[in-house]
Amino acid sequence: MPLLGWPLLVLLALLSVAAVAASLVLWGRVRGPQLARAAQRVGLVVLCQLTAVLLLGAAVNNWGYFYGSWSDLFGTSAAGAPPARVFGATPGDGSRPQALGPRHLVTADAPVTGATSWSTRAQWATRGRVESLRLTGAHSRLSELALVYLPPQYFAPAERHRLFPAVEVLTGYPGSTRALVERMHYPDMLLSQIEAHRAGPMVLVMLRPTVVPPRDTECTDVPGGPQTLTYFAEDVPRAVSAVLRVRPAGWGAMGDSTGGYCATKFAMTHSDVFSAAASLSGYYHTLRDRTTGDLWGGSPQLRRLNDPEWLLRHQPRPPVSVFATTGSDERGPNGVRDLSTFASLVRSPMSITVQTVPGGGHNFSSWARVMPSALDWLSARLGA
Repeated sequence: MPLLGWPLLVLLALLSVAAVAASLVLWGRVRGPQLARAAQRVGLVVLCQLTAVLLLGAAVNNWGYFYGSWSDLFGTSAAGAPPARVFGATPGDGSRPQALGPRHLVTADAPVTGATSWSTRAQWATRGRVESLRLTGAHSRLSELALVYLPPQYFAPAERHRLFPAVEVLTGYPGSTRALVERMHYPDMLLSQIEAHRAGPMVLVMLRPTVVPPRDTECTDVPGGPQTLTYFAEDVPRAVSAVLRVRPAGWGAMGDSTGGYCATKFAMTHSDVFSAAASLSGYYHTLRDRTTGDLWGGSPQLRRLNDPEWLLRHQPRPPVSVFATTGSDERGPNGVRDLSTFASLVRSPMSITVQTVPGGGHNFSSWARVMPSALDWLSARLGA
């Protein structure tokens, strides 16, 4: 039974009701010495509490898509790259991959439920298409399942030779890629903006930053570990450009929370590929906690090179643009104050646009309020 979806919620709800009913029936029927009867009744209470907590946890996860599968939850996903076809140039061959048409889009070995039914083939020319695509890095050797949105214009005969701007969209940590389609509605949002002539057609490459669950690598090339920054900032654009008609450079990046931090870092460290980034409630300094461990091999300098605020203070500013949002109620080290510090350090040729959500917090509803503006802004910066 999948971790996400109604079947698990219904099962846990039935178990919760059954636990309460069993407790009511058995409460007066316990037998044995007084201590044994007390222990049995405590067990009944604990059973009711446990089923209620499991139901609540499943409901919260179903709402927020924090864990997409049981393997994500228990950290049993394979840490390395599974066998998969490598898209893009082979390391060192010096070749430039050819952008191919939609008939060459390769689906994943394990389709994501509900994602590929976003539109029928007859609707591709009016709604666009969402398809699953496994991307394996030629350099990092990491592999992750992406959901790719191709706008309606991608299928227009008159546009068959056009290279479209692309945006890499990331969830927060741990995240589920499905949430970008089913919870945050990125394809619907972009299609609405295109139809309203506020944004141009763009290809969205939607991913989660958690490529080696359960570890949070913060999109970092970990010494002796997963080369996550290389995967997202180099391998993914190269792989997508090999099979889809997208520009190999001049990409955009967008994400919320950890995804916002990663998007900003992509633009600042790989400005030859990414020219613009949109950060929704992102943060602008390195983190270390129990989910990350030491991402820098004990090197203070490597940690600094992954810190956007340190880069602005000590390195030349890259010629990129950043759209950064935060909720007015986001306090603490990762909220309003952090964004204010980051913005104050930006100088030409870099630029930043800041948008604050009145009364907003670190949540989906606040991000939904700024997503249209962020997509419009990215479209304008990428020349869509």
